[in-house]
Amino acid sequence: MHKLLSNRCTTLHSTVPESYILPPERRPSTAVPPCKTIPVIDLRGLNCDRTNLVQQIIKASQEYGFFQLTNHGVSEELMQDVLVVGKEFFDLPVEEKERFYSEDPNQKCRLRTSINYDEEKVHFWRDNFRHPCHPLEDYIHDWPQNPVRYREVYGRYTVEVRKVGLLLLDLICEGLGVACGYFGGELSQVQHINTNHYPLCPDPSLVLGLPKHGDPYLLTLLNQGHVVDCFF
Repeated sequence: MHKLLSNRCTTLHSTVPESYILPPERRPSTAVPPCKTIPVIDLRGLNCDRTNLVQQIIKASQEYGFFQLTNHGVSEELMQDVLVVGKEFFDLPVEEKERFYSEDPNQKCRLRTSINYDEEKVHFWRDNFRHPCHPLEDYIHDWPQNPVRYREVYGRYTVEVRKVGLLLLDLICEGLGVACGYFGGELSQVQHINTNHYPLCPDPSLVLGLPKHGDPYLLTLLNQGHVVDCFF
């Protein structure tokens, strides 16, 4: 538990601890490479121009691998609530969080820091809490009871995000010319929610929250903030 950044950053470091400083060649660049606008998919077009919407999703998926989704049906209030409650969890006293901390990747509800803290030479500037969330009734009793709104807010959020995820998978099916529901059943049965917490850093130019990576899932839906994502 002493490894968690959220425990050590209650008083802000004046300098970045040496174990978090990346070698110069691995540090984030301040130069922003030229890039086209990130594709934006507006789900309002679902009922009036479905064919065009499906084509947009397939094109964005092939050319970028990701896109921004608007008018998806998850309320702004709920999206903000889950960010607030997630932050409240990481701000809890050590004794409230310690039962979730584990180095075991198979732990059902797992709180950890960095990526592989005991093996890596340089640590990443993040804490992470991950747990399964579908079927909700099978897992919600394992979730934190503090903050007091955690189960209620995260429960509603994961249900709503699942609806969006399954809709997207069906639209992708249409675009690929495969049967609707192809990604249903076992392929999308497992759903986790992943909350990353990035405490204030005295010099962000020296650290990274996460390394370059790819998610080994069908779909990741990201709510930018601390960051919260659901994946299937």
